[in-house]
Amino acid sequence: MSSVFTKIINGEIPCYKIYEDEKTMAFLDINPETKGHTLVVPKIEVDRIYDLEPEDFDALMHTVKKLSSHMEKVLGKRIVWKVVGTDVPHAHVHLMPLDDTWHYGRELHLEKSEFEEIQKTLEYHA
Repeated sequence: MSSVFTKIINGEIPCYKIYEDEKTMAFLDINPETKGHTLVVPKIEVDRIYDLEPEDFDALMHTVKKLSSHMEKVLGKRIVWKVVGTDVPHAHVHLMPLDDTWHYGRELHLEKSEFEEIQKTLEYHA
């Protein structure tokens, strides 16, 4: 059975896409901990990040680095990386703009218009 991220990559589930290339895709987390909370995923479905083939791991981390710099520039906030590995069985990295009000377990409830505004702000075109 495909992961929810594979379904997003395949266009079966809609998302607020920020970036896409041959090996990776980035989109807003629909249960964000901070405004701009983004997920970066490899297009290949592998459960654990450390089980990715070296070229896929490198592509993932290259996208993480590139988007972190971009997000910091457009938002003016430091970007925190988080790798949990237990919430969805598909390797991914969370990029979260640093927010002084953040606390563990926090989940923001944003309107569709807020997601669309954040998506427009964060979209990255190489």
